[in-house]
Amino acid sequence: MKHARCTWVGATLVCLLAAAACRNTPDTVPRLDIEVLATHRHDLGAFTQGLEIDGEVLYESTGMVGFSGIRTTDRGTGRELARSALPPPFFGEGITLAGDTLWQITWKEGVAFARDPRTLAERHRVSYPGEGWGLCTRDGQLVMSDGSARLTFRDPVTFAPTGSVALTSHTGARLNELECAQDGSVYANSWPTDEILRIDPETGRVLAVVDAAGLLPATERAQTDVLNGIAQIPGTDRFLVTGKYWPTVFEVRFVPA
Repeated sequence: MKHARCTWVGATLVCLLAAAACRNTPDTVPRLDIEVLATHRHDLGAFTQGLEIDGEVLYESTGMVGFSGIRTTDRGTGRELARSALPPPFFGEGITLAGDTLWQITWKEGVAFARDPRTLAERHRVSYPGEGWGLCTRDGQLVMSDGSARLTFRDPVTFAPTGSVALTSHTGARLNELECAQDGSVYANSWPTDEILRIDPETGRVLAVVDAAGLLPATERAQTDVLNGIAQIPGTDRFLVTGKYWPTVFEVRFVPA
């Protein structure tokens, strides 16, 4: 009788653990669609690596050696406010505004640039190991991706690593551009797909998968590169999304599929 009870308890525990694991498999993660609310023109020559919004200012970083840089534009008028180029061999990647510092990372060079957010002038540089892909700011810390299924947390002043978290599902994802949303979650472009993952950065759990396929007509998409670039419009549930060499920035809302 004692043995039978232990067997039942053990079987129950196994079932509970299996059920918990299944709840976080890719097949059971909620899926979201995109509702397009407006469209805006986008520079066809921009190999977009990062978007960031601060009030009425849109920051955009671009990649490719010899074409990398960062620019700011007025969201209302589209007027360019400032621009700064990254000289070769630097390949620009993600950006984020942390207090009075604008951070810009690079792909394989292992260098982060601290910039003045108004003039975009370089203040200083910091080295880091590995690759740099996406970057955003959340609760007083930087969140960075390196093309793996892991997020690294960094000090917003020194850029020193303070911790990391790995995805508990979608473990083969290659996280690219990041957006730290106002609800505390992190949205990440999953390279090279048309999916955006909504992630709980405290646990690494994927909360939802956004299907962004079909935003561009097939005739236009053939001339472009991958989906990349996401920024929440402050105080709203709307986001700007675009891609590398895309002709359009889409103003969207994520809705149940």
